[in-house]
Amino acid sequence: MKLYYSPGACSLASHIALYETGLPFEIDRLIKTSKMTVGGEDFMQLNPKGYVPAIKLDDGSVLTEGAAVLQYIADQKPDSGLAPKCGTMERYRLQEWLTFISSEIHKSFSPMFNKDATDEVKNYARNHLNKRLVYVETQLANTPFLMGDRFTVADAYLFVVVSWSNHVGFDLTPFPRIKDYLARIAARPTVQAAMKAEGLLK
Repeated sequence: MKLYYSPGACSLASHIALYETGLPFEIDRLIKTSKMTVGGEDFMQLNPKGYVPAIKLDDGSVLTEGAAVLQYIADQKPDSGLAPKCGTMERYRLQEWLTFISSEIHKSFSPMFNKDATDEVKNYARNHLNKRLVYVETQLANTPFLMGDRFTVADAYLFVVVSWSNHVGFDLTPFPRIKDYLARIAARPTVQAAMKAEGLLK
């Protein structure tokens, strides 16, 4: 299995999940300007959507979209606990979280990274994100992770996107539980390993 990534992008969640499984994998970095990879592959041929994450499976097929990639990785090592068993209500709760993170939190950050976005658009995104993080803060009141006592791929995803706050100047002071949650996840050896591999930590 090969993961195509961009340092610190949402693909970092998949990178963390791969380390959590303990399975062998390769990585190749996307060069955004050329849409080539460091390994010399034409990324647009691999994923015509043009963005990460993407994983190339052992049969040569390619899977894209973060929520799908995360669940695929988790299912390769069921005993990792990264995702509940398919068909269970707990699995649907995981999908509920992944969808919420993708549509309500991840996408709220996009305008803040866009140099062409107006202040009005960025302020709207910040206000929207603030409302969504209030919900997350409440959900973390009595549990260390989103799904309870066990780290799942939803936690990997939320950790990555909310950590972008540091890069866009979004103040997390009103969210002490989220700040504690981020620090707790950042200390995991698998998270440290993925961030080091992407050059985000020395």
